[in-house]
Amino acid sequence: MLMAQAVDKRTTPDEPLQRVETASGEGSAYRTYVISFLLVVIFVLLWEGLKLFGRANNYEIGLFGSTINLSIFNNTKLPHTYDIIKAFGEPAQRNGPPLIQELIKFGAFTLGEAVLGFAIGAVIGFILAVLFAHSSLMQRGVLPYVIASQTVPILAIAPMVVIWMRNAGVPSLAVPIIAAYLTFFPVTIYTLRGLTSVPQTSLELMQTYAASQWEILFKLRLPNALPQIFTALKISATASVVGAIIGELPSGIQDGLGIAILNFTQFYNQSPPRLWAAIVASALVGILFFSVVALVERFVIRWEVEESL
Repeated sequence: MLMAQAVDKRTTPDEPLQRVETASGEGSAYRTYVISFLLVVIFVLLWEGLKLFGRANNYEIGLFGSTINLSIFNNTKLPHTYDIIKAFGEPAQRNGPPLIQELIKFGAFTLGEAVLGFAIGAVIGFILAVLFAHSSLMQRGVLPYVIASQTVPILAIAPMVVIWMRNAGVPSLAVPIIAAYLTFFPVTIYTLRGLTSVPQTSLELMQTYAASQWEILFKLRLPNALPQIFTALKISATASVVGAIIGELPSGIQDGLGIAILNFTQFYNQSPPRLWAAIVASALVGILFFSVVALVERFVIRWEVEESL
C-alpha cells in the first residue's frame, strides 16, 4: 500500500505536466502555420501592390528631380502571382506534359542529389567537429582553413569539381560533392559548439568515474549537442539543395532543376511565369527537405528526453 502511494505521488504530478507540454507543442505548431500563411499572404499582396503601383504611374516615378524606371514591375519582367500558378498547369513544351509534372520529376532528381551531398557533408562535418573537440591543437591548426573554405565562391568551385570528377571517371559525384561543400561547414561549427559546451560539473563527474573519451562522447557530449546538431542539419538541408542546383548548371545534367532554371531563363521574355514556377519548385524542394529534418529532430529530441528521465 505504501509502495503504491509512493508511486502515485511520484508519477501523478508528471501527468498534467505532460499534457501541458503536449498542448504547448500543438499550440506552437499551430502558431507557426498561421504565421507562415500570413507571411505568404503579405508577400503576395506586396508583390501585386508593387505591380499595381508601377502600372498606375506608367512604370516611372519622379523622385528628387530624377526619374526612376519602374518597368521591372510590368508583366514581361514580373508576372502576376496567379500567372505563375497558372503556368504549372500549362505544357512545358508544345504538346508536352504539364509543367508541374516536369518540375516534380526535376525536383525529385535534384532532391536525390542534395540528399546524397547532405549525407556526405554531414558525416565529414561531424567527424571534423569530434576531432576538433578532442584536440585543441588540431582545432587551432585546421579550423581556420575550414572557415576560409567558405570564402571561396561556390560558382567558382562548381566548374572545377565537375572537371575533376569527369577526369576521375565519376562525373555523377560532381553535384553531390558540390552540395556537400555547402553542407559540411554548418555541421562542423554547430556540432563543435555543442560538443564543447557541456557542463563542467558533468564532465568532471564522468572523469571521476574513469569514463573513457568514447563514453564521454556518446553519453554526455553528443546528447548535449543534439539541439545544435539539428540546427546545423536544418541549415544544411536547404544549403544542399542550393548546392545541387548550382552544381547541375556546369555539369550538363538534363534532369534537374538547375537545367530547368537555365532553360527558362533563356526564354524569360517570352514566358516569365515559367522561370518563376521553377524558382517556386526549387523553394518547395528546400522547404520539404527542411521539414523532414525538423520532423526527425522532434522525434529524436523527444526520445532523448524520455531516455534521460
